[in-house]
Amino acid sequence: MRPAGSARVVVLLLLVALLTGTGGAVGAGTAIAAPPSPTPPPNPSDEQLRSSGDAVAGGAAEVAQLTDRLSALQAEAEDLQIQVAEQHESANQAQDVFTTAQGAAQDAADRADRARIETQAAGSAIDAARARLDDVVANTYQQGLDLGPIGMLTSASGPEDLIDRAQMTDAVAQQQATALDALERARVDKANADSAARQAQDEAEQRQQAAAEAKTAADQALAAAQSASDAQAQRLSQVLAEQTDVQRRLDAAENADAGLRAQRQRFDAWQAEQARLEAERQRAVAAAARARAAQEEAARPTPRSPGSGPRSAAPRRYGSAAAQTVIDRAMGELGVIYAWGGGTARGPSRGIRDGGVADAMGDYKKIGFDCSGLMLYAFAGVGVNLPRYSGNQHAYGDQVPLADKQPGDMLAWARNGRIYHIALYIGNNKMIEAPYSGATVRVTDVRYGGNLLPTVSRVL
Repeated sequence: MRPAGSARVVVLLLLVALLTGTGGAVGAGTAIAAPPSPTPPPNPSDEQLRSSGDAVAGGAAEVAQLTDRLSALQAEAEDLQIQVAEQHESANQAQDVFTTAQGAAQDAADRADRARIETQAAGSAIDAARARLDDVVANTYQQGLDLGPIGMLTSASGPEDLIDRAQMTDAVAQQQATALDALERARVDKANADSAARQAQDEAEQRQQAAAEAKTAADQALAAAQSASDAQAQRLSQVLAEQTDVQRRLDAAENADAGLRAQRQRFDAWQAEQARLEAERQRAVAAAARARAAQEEAARPTPRSPGSGPRSAAPRRYGSAAAQTVIDRAMGELGVIYAWGGGTARGPSRGIRDGGVADAMGDYKKIGFDCSGLMLYAFAGVGVNLPRYSGNQHAYGDQVPLADKQPGDMLAWARNGRIYHIALYIGNNKMIEAPYSGATVRVTDVRYGGNLLPTVSRVL
């Protein structure tokens, strides 16, 4: 610690008074007393944030799945609608076939009716031809005509009579042939008419049956396609409702998650502000402690050696005043960086290599304290030349039960019988320490636990 003139001490004390609002020295055990912090905003736990994030992710995945399913159903519904349209056209085509078949069947029925009329006419013609033939045969018989050649010769009275008889015979024969031909044609016409009527009737029945079957098949296909379309539309509606519900839940989860994360952001901002205020307070406390230490050093009767620079070693002191000086010297270093192997009786120094974590953290390039270096510096202010190793420092003083600890005592932590950390108790269950690489000298609550030794080291 550099010497300070009385004027500088007065200025420092005034500065401390303004910063702390006390106007006087801060006593041991109350040196870092601070006004109660304002109530912090809600701070959701990490588990709450993870659970909320998982809910959002799960909801989003579910919505994505439902959206894919909805797209598939929509495509399927569109395909079914196309099928329905196709079946509608098939039904319309079948209706056209049915209508055409009905017309063809009606035409066939009409042809059958005409064929039956023609058959009836042919039958009448047969009856008339048969009657004419019967008349010819009857007249021939009644007239006693011998139409053969010998009969004509024997019955003729002369050549002219023979010629007349021959002509008459030809006429009768011709009449008989005509009557027979008419009868035969009438029979053929009737047979043809009967065949045409039967064919027309069969065709009409077949066309009617085919049309009815086509109409039935088309109606059935249309009904099936329409039923499938209705079912698909119902499934589509269900998925839409499900997607809406999942989207609602997702929105709620996102809102809740956003609320939790906003709470965490507000808490982090509050925490950062509290840390800033605490840093300012600690700087003020450190300044006050340095001012008291400087005042104490300035009041020390030991004279400087001419041209020697720093004042010579402090005289050995004891009691609560000495403990306060030790605490003030340590508190004056609040915020100084940790450096493994750093710290001497004169203050912070460059760290050294450890071949491990400290090297990785670059401690050998930093100017600071490790835990035992801070103790070494603090106690040097009252003439105590502590050893460097924390284990030896704890063994240096009287061993006092932990329950009887007082400000200025050293606390130590050990594992497997070896002390690995040491700190200075400052009262009110608080301690000051240089904790670990990457941290700074700080005031914190005493860490009670399995590794804290049951005794403290009392040097003063």
